[in-house]
Amino acid sequence: MPATLDGQLVIAISSRALFDFEAENELFEARDDHAYMALQRERLDVPAKPGVAFSLVQKLLAFNSGGAPRVEVVVLSRNDPISGMRVFRSAQHYGLAIQRGVFTRGAQPWRYLRPLNAQLFLSANEDDVRAALNAGVAAARVFPLSAHASAEHPHELRIAFDGDAVLFSDEAEQVFQREGLDAFQAHETARVLTPLPAGPFKPMLQALQQLQRSPGEQMRVRTALVTARSAPAHERAIRTLMDWQIEVDEAMFLGGLAKGEFLREFEPDFFFDDQAGHIASAAVHVPAGHVAGGVTNR
Repeated sequence: MPATLDGQLVIAISSRALFDFEAENELFEARDDHAYMALQRERLDVPAKPGVAFSLVQKLLAFNSGGAPRVEVVVLSRNDPISGMRVFRSAQHYGLAIQRGVFTRGAQPWRYLRPLNAQLFLSANEDDVRAALNAGVAAARVFPLSAHASAEHPHELRIAFDGDAVLFSDEAEQVFQREGLDAFQAHETARVLTPLPAGPFKPMLQALQQLQRSPGEQMRVRTALVTARSAPAHERAIRTLMDWQIEVDEAMFLGGLAKGEFLREFEPDFFFDDQAGHIASAAVHVPAGHVAGGVTNR
């Protein structure tokens, strides 16, 4: 009987999101993949340094200790198979139980998300992220030069989400972009009892809630909603989460304030937002990923 990943939270991640391959990537971006492969071959026995999403992956895999596996991490990469050897060796060096990978040597890897039944895809390649979002998979472009996660919470997985176009659809954001703040507030007040449509990251938050309800022996989950909304538009967001029967531990309704310093205090292992300006503010302080979908990214 073939193996199955049914019932597990499946995370697909590129090599550059998991490990620091920026020096090697300079050769890859130059389209000299033979030189890139030769360099990776030379460094097979040199563990790559942790990348921006390393802490996220390490903590997610910790939920598998002491019982049936609940999280599967698969490397899904434009790298070649030789470079894949170094990825697996680096994972083994750090004690990351990663056993599956797909390496496409420059071809689009996102098409393998469907057979993997992945709920999240993290990549440094914006085209792959956009393609994944269009295919209905939660995805974010990782910024390899983002700050790395704090080491202050070794037994707590912390993830922060923006609201509109991330957890929720971009329905309300379209009103804001088209008609401005006053129209946005009026729109949300008039629809306060109508749940917002789901955004691409709702299934991810639901999966985290399941981990939160039955935590592993070594790891807990703490989530935060970090949004530019303010009162009175905050209420529709909260009521939507209530309708979904999803809880978040913290909610920040910032009314347009820069998010970076608030995220610095929350100290997430990762933050997801659809607006490049918010990511720029956040990446100085925490690992951040750009959800390249919705009206602000068209």
